[in-house]
Amino acid sequence: MGGQQVNEQELVRYIAGKTNADEKSIGLVLRHAAAFMERAQAGRKGEVDVDIDDIVDYVMTRKDVRLSELAVESILEAEMDYLMDKGLAGYID
Repeated sequence: MGGQQVNEQELVRYIAGKTNADEKSIGLVLRHAAAFMERAQAGRKGEVDVDIDDIVDYVMTRKDVRLSELAVESILEAEMDYLMDKGLAGYID
């Protein structure tokens, strides 16, 4: 992330505004997604290339997640929108 920090409270508020999910659920999904990303292998340029479907599948297998697959996907897509708006993430062609 180039040394930039994500304001987690701002991120959660942003996602809540786009998805209508509650902050506790958003935090839970983001923690599981972060754990998945930490395990993913970075490429030659230090980029992690994962498919959102793989992250959704992983989050849905966690016992403490009681959200629909659509809700989890919406949260993760809103997170990506936020990170792209901040210049912290992007899609790899």
